[in-house]
Amino acid sequence: MTTPMEQLLGILDLEELEHNLYRGRSPQVEWQRVFGGQTIAQALVAAQRTVDADRGVHSLHAYFMLPGDIKVPIIYQVDRIRDGHSFTTRRVTAVQHGQAIFSLEASFQVPEQGLDHQLPMPIDVPPPETLLSQRQLLQKIEHIPAAVRKFWARERPLDIRPVNLEHYSSRDKLPPRQNVWMRLTGPIPDGDKRLRSVLLAYLSDMTLLDTSTFAHGRGLFDPDIQAASLDHAMWFHREHPLDDWLLYTQDSPSASGSRGFNRGLIYARDGTLIASVAQEGLIRLRRQAEK
Repeated sequence: MTTPMEQLLGILDLEELEHNLYRGRSPQVEWQRVFGGQTIAQALVAAQRTVDADRGVHSLHAYFMLPGDIKVPIIYQVDRIRDGHSFTTRRVTAVQHGQAIFSLEASFQVPEQGLDHQLPMPIDVPPPETLLSQRQLLQKIEHIPAAVRKFWARERPLDIRPVNLEHYSSRDKLPPRQNVWMRLTGPIPDGDKRLRSVLLAYLSDMTLLDTSTFAHGRGLFDPDIQAASLDHAMWFHREHPLDDWLLYTQDSPSASGSRGFNRGLIYARDGTLIASVAQEGLIRLRRQAEK
């Protein structure tokens, strides 16, 4: 039996079909669609395969167009848009059943030195060792929705420990912000900077969309809510070995037009800002969609 971490590393090792063409697969779990973080990560792998090894990704911008089907492979087609002196740009289109389901543009840069500053990590966040994992919380919180319980109970390659718990058991309107500690559950190959960027992109889609529902006393798994990621943007600031806990601090400045906008900062335990994320997602009340 392979571990969840080994399974994740397996699905991130794409099969090369032809020049600029790659095939990815999905874990066969009871879930409605392909996890968005998986699609982002696999598309980034495809782009990396066409870029010189000395150039690391510094940003990506993606759109989700159709739900991914876990039962069939995903074909990733890479468009080599530009190879410049310092920067390289790639566009990746993910295809299933003859249709584009996802697109990503990523920019890569040769290492350079320059000005350096960052916002500090929040100081009022308890350390992860004092918190319970999502699986442990199943024994502590009685009123977690059944769909959330099923999701949390699964074996996953991430240990996720939320700092804020009120929204799991309450329907009060809460401030649209949260802090979440995350850690990979297994080792990754030493010295593989590209793989670390891919894994960071994978986990960046975890818990983010939820934040936009807090101000309304709602949750993504409410039966009358239709939720899905619409786009995803990410900026990679600093290298990190991803061998310890990461703090994902998130907020949602706005929800309107059946869309929720969310932002996130990913910090290392020592306070180093590793990456920034922004995402807009569909947050639609089904009764409105039926009218």
